[in-house]
Amino acid sequence: MEEASGFLDEIREVNLAYLLLAQQLGRENKLEAMYRLGVDNEIAGIIAKLTPAQLVKLAASNMVLCRFRFDDHALLSKLTHNTKGHDMQQMHAAILLARQPVESFN
Repeated sequence: MEEASGFLDEIREVNLAYLLLAQQLGRENKLEAMYRLGVDNEIAGIIAKLTPAQLVKLAASNMVLCRFRFDDHALLSKLTHNTKGHDMQQMHAAILLARQPVESFN
């Protein structure tokens, strides 16, 4: 039981760090936040406007709020293999990520 409680605490910490980063990105540059986080305009706006109390409450969820965007083996492979053209590799991975549809939370 204690191990499960530790995992929940770690999930809450990850959630809070993610939400704080998402909020900062959203407040500084909403379009960049949408691109980097893979969220739509509405979600980026909501996160940017959350109060500190709302952030903490949302972070307290026992579900991980962020998700991996690496559903594509080719993309994950590009990001994890070291090759000579590292800069081009990173650019190609960014293009592949940008092509992925934005998740909507309905």
